[in-house]
Amino acid sequence: MNIHFGFSYIGLIFLLMLMLPNIIWSKNKPKGYDKYVKNENKVLLLLEWLGEMLVTCLSLIFSDFNINKISNWSSILLIAFIIMILYEIYWIRYFKSNKTMKDMYSSLLGIPVAGATLPVVAFLLLGIYGRNIFLIISTIVLGIGHIGIHLNHKKELE
Repeated sequence: MNIHFGFSYIGLIFLLMLMLPNIIWSKNKPKGYDKYVKNENKVLLLLEWLGEMLVTCLSLIFSDFNINKISNWSSILLIAFIIMILYEIYWIRYFKSNKTMKDMYSSLLGIPVAGATLPVVAFLLLGIYGRNIFLIISTIVLGIGHIGIHLNHKKELE
């Protein structure tokens, strides 16, 4: 394992792709969202919060995520980027919808709770691309919390 500290512009791009729609969402929450937030599992919330903090920091402080040369590993980064584009498509679809809880927890291309699943998978692939065990583990922690919370919300809807 060969990890390099330094700024990651790729990490910054991924974080911007993640955060900009979420900032817009904060003014466009689905109807009845607050009712579901009250029932969130505290352990999942803790894992989500810890994962968010770690993934945000780690994405920026390791230069391993930057493009140094084109290789077979580059295909992993390309797939991660395509997944982030799908995440943007998910948000465009949500913002054009009636903004209901059903819209919020819809799937995209068969991917359940796409708004939660897509960025977790993309950051996991970013960690694999950068061969960075810290980002991989942090993303798994984030995924357990974030996807778990949103699957519970979806279950409550049904």
